[in-house]
Amino acid sequence: MAARKQFKIAVAKDNLVFASAHFITFSGHRCETLHGHNYRTRVVVEGGLDPEAHFVLDFSEVKQITKRLTDEVDHKVLLPLQNPKIEIREEGDTVTVAVGGKPRYVFPKGDCALLPIPNTTVEMLRSISRDGSRGRSRRRRGATCGRSESRSGETSANPRTTARPLR
Repeated sequence: MAARKQFKIAVAKDNLVFASAHFITFSGHRCETLHGHNYRTRVVVEGGLDPEAHFVLDFSEVKQITKRLTDEVDHKVLLPLQNPKIEIREEGDTVTVAVGGKPRYVFPKGDCALLPIPNTTVEMLRSISRDGSRGRSRRRRGATCGRSESRSGETSANPRTTARPLR
């Protein structure tokens, strides 16, 4: 029996972007100031072809899930809930942030994305997008979300979707 061909599919589109504010804590007691970025998102899916449909996963489903994930953090202040240097308290319609025990920010609750990560680095945002996509799609045996990427920088107006067999 012939080995099943594996494919790697990358999906990136001009509307899979988000703009967010954040700050990062560093080693020691350093904490940078609040600032923002524009992020582009690309999702890579790997697996064999569905025997009936002849695709790894439905592109429209991948794009819909990724769009929902980017919309959840678009125009929000990204706050890491698992950072021992940061205390985040929800009080009514506000979120209060203290760094190193000193009050620093008060935000409207609706403007915040409270994230289950230790820091709001691109690497940690990537882990959320990868974990957040699990369970949101109809899983197909042999297809996995190989990686997701979030990059800070200017967004591109050119949608890209690429597919190629793995060697």
